[in-house]
Amino acid sequence: MRLPRRVAWASIGELEQVCSWIYDDENDSQSKRLAIQRLSAWKSITSLPHALESTLAILTALYQDTEQPASHGMALRQMYAAAVIRLVNGLVDPLQSGAYARSIASIAQQLGLPPWLVELRHAATHEDMPSLELLREAARESMSWLLNNYFLPTLNPSTTPPLESSPVTPVGPILKQYKKILKTITRDTSLATRYKADVTKVLRDLERWIAEAKLAENVDAVAWGTSESSFDATEDDEEDPKERRALERLLDDLVAPGGLVPLAKRKRALPSDSFKPPASAINIWSPLLKHVQALHPTFYDFAASRIVNQLSSPPDESPALQGSSTDTAYHMHLARWATWFTQNQPRDEDITPDQRKEDLVATLITNLGLSTEERHGSRKAALALLQALCQGDSRLEEVRGLFLHNLEIVHSSAHWQDMDMDIMNDRLNTLLADVPSPSDASSPPSMQQQETSEQAAVDSHTSLPRGWGIVDKSWKPCPIGVFSASLA
Repeated sequence: MRLPRRVAWASIGELEQVCSWIYDDENDSQSKRLAIQRLSAWKSITSLPHALESTLAILTALYQDTEQPASHGMALRQMYAAAVIRLVNGLVDPLQSGAYARSIASIAQQLGLPPWLVELRHAATHEDMPSLELLREAARESMSWLLNNYFLPTLNPSTTPPLESSPVTPVGPILKQYKKILKTITRDTSLATRYKADVTKVLRDLERWIAEAKLAENVDAVAWGTSESSFDATEDDEEDPKERRALERLLDDLVAPGGLVPLAKRKRALPSDSFKPPASAINIWSPLLKHVQALHPTFYDFAASRIVNQLSSPPDESPALQGSSTDTAYHMHLARWATWFTQNQPRDEDITPDQRKEDLVATLITNLGLSTEERHGSRKAALALLQALCQGDSRLEEVRGLFLHNLEIVHSSAHWQDMDMDIMNDRLNTLLADVPSPSDASSPPSMQQQETSEQAAVDSHTSLPRGWGIVDKSWKPCPIGVFSASLA
């Protein structure tokens, strides 16, 4: 659970007043001075959000430029440049969450930051100092960006549209390039040294893609008003939902035909001596999978759970299975990859390998027991995976045996058999025997009532169970909810 975030203002009205001092009248120097003083006072109390720190730095440079025009020179240019550099770096640095650094331009594009501000930041840092006119324009553009992306979302979070972000680059081309290189290496191991740099580059590109996908899941939080603390990981966070979603996007391409499972059916021959993927597939994909697991410790667990759910869930709940629901070889490959992920999971002090198996077995049994649809290859692969996970564990074997026994009972009761028709015919004959004959129906009503009363008198002494008696003869039938005395 996250702790409440401390802010410098006592109420949102104080921040709104500072915003009005800054943006209501661009030429009002007195209001700008009040805003600078208020922000400086806040900064002395507590640390300010990066947006307000950048606002204070840029606003100070603008005020200095307006009130002391004689100070134009290198000092003023450096003041402007430092403020813009601090703004861009402070926005980009918290989002460099991957193992490999991404370009500042790509992150700025997802944040909606003007690209030319990134270029000006680079020029002011590594090249000749930009001109004063260009720096003034950058300061005005930065203040406009802060208004639309910090002040307005913070003051009116419900009316501010979400920050538009560019779509995430597909990961498919990266995986295809990696697969092509590894195929070349596995055919001729002497080329491993030659292609080592290429493999490293592809793995870095993959990690940058994961970082980009994580940012795409949380780009709205950079609307600043929601909370900058959304980027601050706490020790209580067991799992980062942004990372989980990024890994889910990666697995969408890995488990699709042509990823972990070869696209050509002739390459889908499975070893008969063990429940593992083909050795050729392991040689190709294991370096990439181990690389992702080393940087994201929950990857193997998530991949195994994802495959188990795909195999055992109904087709409408597993989009990745659409178009290949009858391909048994495809699903058998996925089942064997699930066992590979389980067996190669590094040891953890909190979760033992047996507990991981139990969780997967529970998921399989639950999904297969709730589903009544025959899904051809996926169900067969799920049952084979269940057998492989339970093998060698007497307790899990017993649970699997009970489940299969109950499954056979349910399966047999779901289909008509010859004895079922005999039972239905016997019930029909019993019902027909209780129907009065036409001759009885043609007798006068008075005679029928007399016979009924006589039969009731006899039954009262013979057939009524102990504790029961005949209702008073004055009773009359009436609609449900109507007191019978009112009809008397």
